[in-house]
Amino acid sequence: MTSRWLRFVLPCPLFFCLVIVSTQVNAADHDDGKTVILPESFELVGPAARHSVLVQTIVDGQIRKRPQGKLVVASSAPKVVRMEGNTAFPVADGTAEITVRRQGETKLLASASVSVRDSERRVVWSFRNDVQPLLAKNGCNSGACHGALAGKGGLKLSLRGYDTNRDHFVITRQARGRRVELADPGRSLILAKPSGAIAHKGGLRFDIDSREYQVLSGWIADGAQPPSENDAVLTSLKITPPLTVLAKGDSQNLLVQAVYSNGETRDVTDCCKFTSTNESVANVDTNGRVEIIGSGEGAVTAWFDSQIVIARVTSPYPLQVDEKIFARAFDNIPQRGFIDEEINKQLRRLNLPPSPKSTDDDFVRRVYLDCLGALPTAAETRSFLDDKSPDKRDRLIDSLLARPEFVDYWTYKWSDVLMVNGNLLRPDAVKSYYKWIRSHVDRNTPWDKFVTEILTAQGGTLKNGATNFYSLNQDAEGMMENACQAFLGLSIGCAKCHNHPLEKWTNNQYYGMANMFARVRAKGWGGDARSGNGDRTVYVAARGDLIQPLTGKPQPPTPLDGAPLEQDDPGDRRIHLAKWMTSPENPYFARSITNRVWQNFFSVGLVEPVDDMRDSNPASNEQLLNAAADFLVEHKFDLKMLMREIMRSESYQRSSEPLPGNRGEHRFYSRYYPKRLMAEVLLDAISQVSSSPSKFDQILFPGHDRRKTDFYPIGTKAIQLYDSAVDSYFLKTFGRNQRRITCECERSDEPTLVQVLHLSNGLTLNEKLKAAENRIGKQIKDRKSDEQIMDELFVIALSRHPNKRERTELLKALADTPEDERRVALEDMYWGVLSSREFIFNH
Repeated sequence: MTSRWLRFVLPCPLFFCLVIVSTQVNAADHDDGKTVILPESFELVGPAARHSVLVQTIVDGQIRKRPQGKLVVASSAPKVVRMEGNTAFPVADGTAEITVRRQGETKLLASASVSVRDSERRVVWSFRNDVQPLLAKNGCNSGACHGALAGKGGLKLSLRGYDTNRDHFVITRQARGRRVELADPGRSLILAKPSGAIAHKGGLRFDIDSREYQVLSGWIADGAQPPSENDAVLTSLKITPPLTVLAKGDSQNLLVQAVYSNGETRDVTDCCKFTSTNESVANVDTNGRVEIIGSGEGAVTAWFDSQIVIARVTSPYPLQVDEKIFARAFDNIPQRGFIDEEINKQLRRLNLPPSPKSTDDDFVRRVYLDCLGALPTAAETRSFLDDKSPDKRDRLIDSLLARPEFVDYWTYKWSDVLMVNGNLLRPDAVKSYYKWIRSHVDRNTPWDKFVTEILTAQGGTLKNGATNFYSLNQDAEGMMENACQAFLGLSIGCAKCHNHPLEKWTNNQYYGMANMFARVRAKGWGGDARSGNGDRTVYVAARGDLIQPLTGKPQPPTPLDGAPLEQDDPGDRRIHLAKWMTSPENPYFARSITNRVWQNFFSVGLVEPVDDMRDSNPASNEQLLNAAADFLVEHKFDLKMLMREIMRSESYQRSSEPLPGNRGEHRFYSRYYPKRLMAEVLLDAISQVSSSPSKFDQILFPGHDRRKTDFYPIGTKAIQLYDSAVDSYFLKTFGRNQRRITCECERSDEPTLVQVLHLSNGLTLNEKLKAAENRIGKQIKDRKSDEQIMDELFVIALSRHPNKRERTELLKALADTPEDERRVALEDMYWGVLSSREFIFNH
């Protein structure tokens, strides 16, 4: 190519219709709401109990920060309950009121009720419910300390205390019993080292006058009793406040309560591990104190005894307009269905103005790429732009959902999820798997039926393509882990060796779930690597179990959070698993596929990463995700219905141009977020605009010494490829999904210098533009004028006509070009458009 003399700019930014003023209003700065004590009632059980309270302000039904001024929290009956700061301690059985007043004032601001019972009973510390939580809080059984695979200093505890019985044995019986000294607890290594009496590589963990020392010494003095079947079991966690509205610079204390099987509720805040899920909005310290450092919505997770609870924090963006003007403008924003309702509700809460509606040329290009993975033709774009009907966008959406390109695109998307990969399967098996997926996309099979057929698949891998799921995953653990990742968005592999360190999944749950696949068998290996066609037969045996390594016994086959099956039942366990997994009541199934579909259209998932649906990774808009998942369930898992609802929404159809008031947000859908076209779509778009098809070579199953070059005929689009085992430098460079593992992380849209260089000087674009019979060659042959060629290029590549500046400068440059260099100049014009940000991104 010759010199690149073209520069293109996006259309001028759209501006919000409100007048910007300097006033900033934040209701959280005013004490014009109601003061409350949280929780409003609680119970203290036993003489060692204690419970903190929070004093909060409620404004317009929202919990705000602590009221301003110095407050006095007191007990109405000090002989029943005494207060130390905001913490209540039992004195005697009875009831009392916790009150709060401003210092020096008699007016009661708020009160809470508290009852005390068993205040005179003897304190007996439990290893399960008292000792282990303290060890976890202080990091003693963390992966960096004694919870490491090899332990530390000769002491090896289970990670985060997942194996209670073994931990008790290790602490009380190993090392000749020196870790506990029943006759003199202070000499016990488990006390002397962390309290600093004896040198400890882990440093000082607690003082001798701390609660930790009190609990451990009391437990040892009582004989270091082991865990018992009669111990109360943790049933749930509660966090207060669950949702708070705060401003940058504010702080908020959190309170966590544990509910046990014996009906007792304890304040366990001091034993929790706290983590912020969005540190650009809020930080949290080890005591549960949240500091707001930015605007947006974040969440704090509290971990206790393998359970997690989440508190959400809203920090509104600073208003750049008068609040009354902002509120009136919001009342007039168009709204269409539950998607707009939930998004606009959040935008209003965050003081974020939504961008206006997208132009028709932006919309037509966007919706084609998002729905079909293809650009509209010039004729399709002109037809849409010329149509003046008010319902033309709805009609276009309906037509796209019925197009064959829809089947191509979504077959490819689900092939990513299901790892259709010629490096793992032989070519005939790849084709069988791909065609099975395509047939169901073409029939619009409901997602629950689609997944059920995969999970329960039996028979030959060439006759029933779904059985190739079990060729890719040939052991029960792999089958289970990939099924959970693909269909539930859960990665539970960490629980294979120990309880999950950040989630609620236990080691027993892992093996119980994996045992659901333990009887899947296959016969026939499809021939050798050089001649085999990949034909195997998948069947289910009547017997067989997966052994839980820690116990040496089979773990009862049990879906996650589900009921166990009879171990001697000869039936296909996968049928029960499929019913559980695809049930409308399953808290992960509908949400997982909803989030995948949502991310395709909005660029950013409600949960990010898109296939990470763990409890400690909450959605940016939990109400919206629930509503969208409920919509999908209501419509019998018809994915097209969900896609249609998304594309018809005003939120999806917003402009991608940011406003002064929403420029800094990227999670709440105040505008459409531009995204780089995925590798396959970008290559097809370049081929479509240049009218120069790509050629693909299939790399055969490892062991072959040649490539099957006739596997894909000329004209096959990248989005129609059966699998990822295709020799394409372009697709590799632009981050295609390698399909080696079930993870969205296999695809990358990160920009690299190699990508820039390849577009500038690489073979892909330059060879397509130089091809004799490409679009440029045909345009010259048809004697089209410079203006006609330019108009066609802009319409087919950008779905718009050139603006005045582009038209003037381009036509002048082309007019000044000698006739014998005209083709080169036209190639330069095409290169300028095809390498522009406007082309490479969907916006």
